[in-house]
This record gives sequence, structure tokens and C-alpha cells, in this order.
Amino acid sequence: MKTYFAIVHKDEDSAFGVTFPDLPGCYSAADRIEDVLPNACEALELWFEDSQDIAPRDLAAISAEAALDLAQGAFIIAVPRLSASSKTVRVNLSLEAGMLADIDSAAAARRMTRSAFITEAARNEICGAH
Repeated sequence: MKTYFAIVHKDEDSAFGVTFPDLPGCYSAADRIEDVLPNACEALELWFEDSQDIAPRDLAAISAEAALDLAQGAFIIAVPRLSASSKTVRVNLSLEAGMLADIDSAAAARRMTRSAFITEAARNEICGAH
């Protein structure tokens, strides 16, 4: 999993705006601070659908480039890029029996498989829940 740094701007009476200095044209927005990271993760996924892989720069390089924005109140967030692969791999997990029953119940209520539910839960934990 690679991590890209994004600059978050917030002007009075506006949404949070997120830009990725390493990825021209990759941006997102969120009305609530809680949605900044999940929306940024989604923006990364969409950007890389049509773009080649680009190595992220380190925090020091991004901070130096964004120094003026940071001095004016912007801040930096680390955004994980989840690995995209359509290949399914079987794994063996050990779970407490009660937790497994709760997972199965929650998955059934959402009309999901156990695997899909656990995958979605992991994605939400890594990028923040919507």
C-alpha cells in the first residue's frame, strides 16, 4: 500500500478542498471533516483508473512545496492508496466464535457474503467510513 500526501484547504463558507501535489488533476472535496479522508481515498482510486503509477514523494518534499498554503491554514493528510486487484485469494482467518456470528449476521442483513463484508470493513478502517 502506497501513501500519498494531500493538501487540505478550507475557506470560510466553503467545503474542504483536497489536492494531491504528486497527481495533477486529482482532487476531492468534503463538506464535513469526517469525509475528507474517505473522499480522498476514492479520488485516488478514480485517478489511477486512467493514469499510470506514480511514486509518491515524501512528506518533507510536499511540505516544502506547500509551505505558503500551510502558513495560510492548509494542512496535510496522508492518504493510503489501496491495492487494486481483481484476483481473489483464499485466506484462513481465526476469529472468536461470537464475532464470527456477528459478522455473518451483519453481512446477511446487508445481503453480502462474509468475505465481501470483511473486505468492506477493512476498507472502511483503512480509509475511514462513509
